[in-house]
Amino acid sequence: MKPDLKAVFLDRDGVLNKLVFNPVTRAYESPHYPKDLILCGNIIPSLKKLIKAGYKLFIVSNQPSYAKGKTTLKAIKQIARKFNGDLKKKGVQLSRAYYCYHHPDGIVPGYGGRCACRKPEPFFLLKAKKKYRLDLKESWMIGDRDSDTECGQRAGCKTILIKNPHSSDYQGKIKPDYKAKNLADAAKVVMAKT
Repeated sequence: MKPDLKAVFLDRDGVLNKLVFNPVTRAYESPHYPKDLILCGNIIPSLKKLIKAGYKLFIVSNQPSYAKGKTTLKAIKQIARKFNGDLKKKGVQLSRAYYCYHHPDGIVPGYGGRCACRKPEPFFLLKAKKKYRLDLKESWMIGDRDSDTECGQRAGCKTILIKNPHSSDYQGKIKPDYKAKNLADAAKVVMAKT
């Protein structure tokens, strides 16, 4: 029988790509259109190091902007395709990307209210565990919000909080295992503990 594999689950916005200032809400948010997607600096070498160390890479991201009426579902899916394509062009292949499109305060029918897949629910991590035979105790969740940390903890993963200043309103209530200033820092923590 094949041995269990290890994974790094990554939040996307604010960790791998830059948050975008929304003049309407006066807050930094996920990109709403493909042209707004800008990868964070120096993530590619870190992602390649993690893959080389034997980690499968997964994106686990809440994407509520369609549910909230801020953009179209088509635009959100185009952003995800562009993101995957940008990584692939630079030699990084993700195992899978999981996106939750719901929000408890969503105004779009079928996308509002509570769901099973929105972080901090560990739904997608548990789904990946089953499909890819992952050992979650040997896996990591890296994100820039408390919901990422809680999600990882509930799945039994080790957790790293990226101290993105634009996400500070969503940090501080849940204690991660480690903190890092960016993905390069986080990858160093993972490698040191591997």
